[in-house]
Formats: sequence, structure tokens, C-alpha cells
Amino acid sequence: MAISDKFAICDEGYGARPIPEVEGAPELATHLAASLITDNFDMTVLNVLDVDHGLTVPMSLMFGTPDKWPTKVIPLPVNVVMNPQPSGERCLAIGKAIRKAVQDFDEDLNVQVWGTGGMSHQIQGARAGLINEPWDKKFMDDLVNDPETLQYKPHLEYMIEAGSEGVELIMWLIMRGALGDDVNEVYRFYHVPASNTAVGHLILTPKEL
Repeated sequence: MAISDKFAICDEGYGARPIPEVEGAPELATHLAASLITDNFDMTVLNVLDVDHGLTVPMSLMFGTPDKWPTKVIPLPVNVVMNPQPSGERCLAIGKAIRKAVQDFDEDLNVQVWGTGGMSHQIQGARAGLINEPWDKKFMDDLVNDPETLQYKPHLEYMIEAGSEGVELIMWLIMRGALGDDVNEVYRFYHVPASNTAVGHLILTPKEL
């Protein structure tokens, strides 16, 4: 978890995207990190982090091209590249712990939790270009209605059905865990392809709101 007051834009090989730097929320971030550590999550706490497309592209989709982002951000990088990756169960659990930590924070804030990561896609090898629309849409259904079962989906299934990069979807479980048991589905969008990636958007709110 990154706790700085600002985050530079990462150069991912083509130069940094021409967008504003991201403003942090260090007081809430520090509170979250301390609370999650108390809840037995082994957090890596970062004072410096350059943020990449996994954060900045969703922000551009939501906010367009402002001179200054209209929100503060607490980046929570999740390992979806190297073994061992966190289980779906662990991701859902840390989402629930984030919910509790936010509720315990002294300041009354409007907090959103974003789960980013492409849906089915593979960018290399013999299956490059793989997209599995039925599997993606079932995942979205289960995320809304049955996350407690979805958390046990094995990484191997993500790899087989959604491509080598499909395991990025475990990050969505963190978002879902933070919203509580029952949610309202406000918005859904699915498009194939964006580049060679299936793109899905969900906006969910806790039902008690």
C-alpha cells in the first residue's frame, strides 16, 4: 500500500502518459495500513510509487483529461505477475478488512474502492488474443451475486479460461469484499476488444446506502 501524498506517472517504455500526477491521501492510507497489519495482512508499505496504466487508465476513463485529478487515491498494488499470487479468498478477505478500516476512520469521507485489471486476455504465446466472453460475463454475474463462492475459483481456471493475464481479475474481489454482503448494481458495460483485451466495467454500491 502506498502512503505518499503524491505519485508520479510511470514510464512503461513509451514515456510517461501526459496526465497529472496522482494525489495521495496519506492520513487515511496510514490508518488503512496499520489496521490491515493488525488484521494479520502482511502489508508492504511504500513511500514512493510511480503509478502505471492499471491505475491511470481507469482514472482517465472516469474523469477524462483534467488539469488536476478531482480525487485523492491510495494505490494498493496486488501481485498478479509472479508466483505465489494471492488467492481469491485472501483478496476477498482483505477487501472486507478495508471496509472495516474505513468505517473506523474518524473523518467522514466518500470512499470508493476500485478493482482494476483486464478481463480475459493473453498477450503472448500460442493463445495470444484469447478472449472468452461467456466466461467474463459469468464472472461479473458471480461477482455481484455470489462472491463467497467465486473466491474459491482456482488460479488455474483463470489461466485456462481467461488467458495468462486473466488472473488480474482477482483484484476485483478486493473491491467486492469492501462493499459488504449485498450490493446494488448501478452500471454494467462489456466490450470486445479493447486492444486485445476484453473490458468490463461494473459500478456497485452497498445496499445499506
